[in-house]
Amino acid sequence: MGQTLQAQVLIVGAGPVGLTLAMDLAQRGIEVLVAETRHRGEPPNVKCNHVSARSMEIFRRLGVAAKLRDAGLPPDYPNDVAYRTSFTGEELSRIPIPARQDRYTATGGPDTHWPTAEPPHRINQIYLEPVLFAHAEATPGLRILNRSRIDDFSQDEHGVSASGVHLDTGEAIHIRCDYLIGCDGGRSNVRKKIGASLSGTDVVGRVQSTYFRAPSLRGLQKHPPAWATFSLNPRRCGNVYAIDGRETWLLHNYLKADETDFESVDRDWAIREILGVGPGFQYEIISKEDWIGRRLVADRFRDRRVFICGDASHLWIPMAGYGMNAGIADAMNLSWTLAARIKGWAAEGILTAYEAERQPITEQVSKFAMNHALALQKQREGVPPGIEAPGEAGAAARAAAGQALYELNVRQYCCGGLNFGYFYDQSPLIAYDGEAAPAYTMDGFTPSTVPGCRTPHVWLDDGRSLYDALGPDYTLLRFDPSLDTAPLQDAARLRGVPLAVLDVSAEAARGLYGHALVLSRPDQHVAWRGNALPGDPLALIDRVRGAHSTPSQETSA
Repeated sequence: MGQTLQAQVLIVGAGPVGLTLAMDLAQRGIEVLVAETRHRGEPPNVKCNHVSARSMEIFRRLGVAAKLRDAGLPPDYPNDVAYRTSFTGEELSRIPIPARQDRYTATGGPDTHWPTAEPPHRINQIYLEPVLFAHAEATPGLRILNRSRIDDFSQDEHGVSASGVHLDTGEAIHIRCDYLIGCDGGRSNVRKKIGASLSGTDVVGRVQSTYFRAPSLRGLQKHPPAWATFSLNPRRCGNVYAIDGRETWLLHNYLKADETDFESVDRDWAIREILGVGPGFQYEIISKEDWIGRRLVADRFRDRRVFICGDASHLWIPMAGYGMNAGIADAMNLSWTLAARIKGWAAEGILTAYEAERQPITEQVSKFAMNHALALQKQREGVPPGIEAPGEAGAAARAAAGQALYELNVRQYCCGGLNFGYFYDQSPLIAYDGEAAPAYTMDGFTPSTVPGCRTPHVWLDDGRSLYDALGPDYTLLRFDPSLDTAPLQDAARLRGVPLAVLDVSAEAARGLYGHALVLSRPDQHVAWRGNALPGDPLALIDRVRGAHSTPSQETSA
């Protein structure tokens, strides 16, 4: 007979994306079940090394940001990115990034001007995921089924019936839920079951990656330690990430175009060339983490009551840390709309916004990542032959290479544009007013209240972050307290839409907010703005709750 369970939402996969989605849904009052094939406490692969500022804003709202800040590298370990002829060789240039103990207070440098209460955090997934798991496990309304595999599902007009097995006991599992979400990675079974297919560039590059232990390595450096250390020399280019800041490291050996097999290059030789150490250097391989960089996006993110998120819906080279972080952004985009539909205040049309909003963003971000990867590949292939030479000629070659490396890579490691610049311009939930959102680059953006953009962050007069003061659902920001907002509040109440009103002083918003009223969504994107309420407040409420199925062009008052 097996085990029979029920939940409002079933999430397949308890990686960072699945756990974040589960926590947000549960905190919104939704009963969530998460199925995960790994044992409880089983560590993930040594993959993601960076949590973006946008993700840290989300973790702050979920109440777990402070715990994450306390995990990872030692508090005083430099988070810098260094470029050298080898790990132990001459330094070419360095991108300064504050250690986590200085993250909130550091000034100067390219990575200290984040317009948010939560700047980025450098932490490997092996430290990130246990913190998220513990927080999720303690969240009311959320249950995690470890060692459970979902094999199949079917859906009808009322819900989804999923079936699987408990991997340790062989017991059958049957789950009835309202919705199912696949956060089950690049080989997603959920994606295959809904008939979605990936398209794009299947192989951008191959990376022979090794997770190893070497307690003596830190002491062999000629220069101060760094979170990431790139090696650039004519023999072999690669990157070394500090994992625990003491003895464990992750080394990426970037294979050349004609090196099509992960073992086509002697691993030990490559490691030693990238590190710049001789045959007497001792290290222990913990695991091989070889991977292929891709640029693939699914042709659909949804089939009726089944959705896909994260790597299940897009795969690309993790430039600027935007593999996992893009998946977390997917999850937060889907979570509030799904919760609204389950609670009954949103119309069915609200669920069309997920694909309409997120698919174009994944296309944009993946192109940024791919273009940057190709530029880096060109640099690796064009290593100056005299970069290791002594004397003035060698120094000049190293200075030129260091400058070029800094100018290219500071954009991906201080990537404010990718964090905050993207916008939704084809959404059925947003009341557009004809003004185009400002363009953005990997590292640059212009904060804007154009509908679809991220709600600009400000510090309030009482010292709080605006994001800490926003309600969990819709918040109407009012910059002129004399304006009567009762008609919009009454319309929201009539439709059951949760709406808070937050008065913000004009001084705090000077230069960022040009309208007297801005409606901010639960995911901190602008849904509408105006200098007075719209003529038909109920029509606006119906727009934002998904009662209209197409994007609008509405003129602000």
